[in-house]
Amino acid sequence: MTLFGEFHVPAEAFALADTLEAAPDLVIETERVVATDEILTPYFWVSGEDGARFEDVAANDPSVRNLRHIDDVDRAALYRAEWTENVESIVFAYTAVGATILEASAQHKEWELSMRFNNRERLDQFREYCNDHDIPFRLNKLYEHAHPRAGGQYGLTEKQHDALVTAWEMGYYGSSDVSLTDVADSLGISQQSLSRRLQRGYDSLIQHALAVTPPSEEPPLED
Repeated sequence: MTLFGEFHVPAEAFALADTLEAAPDLVIETERVVATDEILTPYFWVSGEDGARFEDVAANDPSVRNLRHIDDVDRAALYRAEWTENVESIVFAYTAVGATILEASAQHKEWELSMRFNNRERLDQFREYCNDHDIPFRLNKLYEHAHPRAGGQYGLTEKQHDALVTAWEMGYYGSSDVSLTDVADSLGISQQSLSRRLQRGYDSLIQHALAVTPPSEEPPLED
């Protein structure tokens, strides 16, 4: 049984604590995390009033290395880096038990995480690891794969669900009078954040609701 958990953790228990301390107006949101046997490489967006200072302060942050600027979109910048191995962090804990971070966003010295666990045993292992290593975390919500409020049966996180429904309720999909900025303001998030949540939501809906087989997985055509 797949389980989804939503956590709040202090920055020092995850990543970029020194950066968020030095630039408290930063907003950091993960795009995706590429994992190999030895390296975790997150891609993340940086925005906010302190965005211009990010590279300077992050260069001295011990939780990341090999920081690289990838792209700029509107008022946000995309970066990639490598997380340093730290046994007393959520990063190491979730890799140790084989969980998946679906979303991660940080502001004001705190991270908000949405994680997926393949079963209850993995969740228990995660909790045990955090407790054994004195890693602070606060579990705000736990639900099964078919959690109706979050659209979990379609692979949606609650934030993706809320973004899609709010956009629909405001008439964004059927009216040229409602802009992406209008919907973002209603949710209290940036336009960039909303755009990414909608994009991820579309991807999950297509994958889980329409049962589309990715082209790379299609069986070969027979003569």
